[in-house]
Amino acid sequence: MFLMARQSISHERLLGLAAYVLAPLVFYSRVGSYGLYLGLLGLVPPFFLLYKEKKNAFVRFHAMQSLVFFGAVYLLILVLDFIPILGWIIGLLLSPVITLVSFIVWLLLLWRTYLGEKYYLPYFGELAQRQVEKLK
Repeated sequence: MFLMARQSISHERLLGLAAYVLAPLVFYSRVGSYGLYLGLLGLVPPFFLLYKEKKNAFVRFHAMQSLVFFGAVYLLILVLDFIPILGWIIGLLLSPVITLVSFIVWLLLLWRTYLGEKYYLPYFGELAQRQVEKLK
């Protein structure tokens, strides 16, 4: 019988994953419902990790990247919901695309973080790195 060796995940990678764990909740943000608050809940873990983790650059980077990327998705959804008629039509057409792309990015970030890589999303990764350096 083939037995796989049990691998333990490091504390650093586990905290890096925690930055992304509730991020999909931003997909459910809608104005005029509890989704608005549910979306904000997805941004709580990155804020918490940035506040508590002062020394670990890996964790701080992933927390900031999660906050920047999924915060941008949250704001895009809210802006489209606030614009009357045209915004609703565009939001209706783009919502499945935004959700699918964000979900794929979320899975990619989870996987790369699990592997222990400091994966930079285009634009958002560099922005996150600059912001983490400013927080020091």
